[in-house]
Amino acid sequence: MTPAETLRALHHGPDLPLVLPGPWDAGSARVFADAGFPALATPSAGVAASLGYEDGKTPAEEMFAAVARIVRAVDIPVSADVEAGYGLSAKELVGRLADAGAVGCNLEDSDHASGALRDPREQADWLARVRAEAGDGLVINARIDTFLRGARGEGAVEDAIHRGRLYAEAGADCVYPLLAPPPRLADIAAAVGVPVNAVVTPDGPSPRELGALGASRITFGPGLQRRATAAVAEMAAGLRKELGR
Repeated sequence: MTPAETLRALHHGPDLPLVLPGPWDAGSARVFADAGFPALATPSAGVAASLGYEDGKTPAEEMFAAVARIVRAVDIPVSADVEAGYGLSAKELVGRLADAGAVGCNLEDSDHASGALRDPREQADWLARVRAEAGDGLVINARIDTFLRGARGEGAVEDAIHRGRLYAEAGADCVYPLLAPPPRLADIAAAVGVPVNAVVTPDGPSPRELGALGASRITFGPGLQRRATAAVAEMAAGLRKELGR
């Protein structure tokens, strides 16, 4: 199988949930690959932090270059979080991902210019154009930001399902209702009909628990990079203490 076929197949078992650590540079990617994970998924916020940018502020050229370094460092499939596509056309985006060696991508339905959610049908049309350009060579994880934007209650779940169905019909392999209530993951997965991605949060369920609740794919956002940075900060404080400063 091609790397894209391998990544796509992993979303359907037999070992579910598919846990995809989020490397922020080549070194962390090697650590996760050496630990035996079958694939990786870069977090845009974690990569941004490693490059000295705020989340959402990384220039596209630097993000794709960082993804390329991660891909070169490992021999397992890599999916790249490319936010909302950086304003590129579908053809340009697919080409840039291919040049970087990524065989999957996250595409979110937030409009970074307005800070609001994109119209779901416009987003579905965009995803369909990406699918048409990529064929089967790209695993598309369509992020749904309904809950991220503060929506709550049954209406938020219904909106997430509506968006998820449109995105699946447009060719998304997986949907990612970011910060969806964990007890509703199974409902969303059943209604949308494709694998659902859930994110591990500091105070939330574990990867295994999220899998039992209905998530087929587990990612960490910038969580692993932040934990690594916290460990470095602790080491730095220890060194200062040893120096008596």
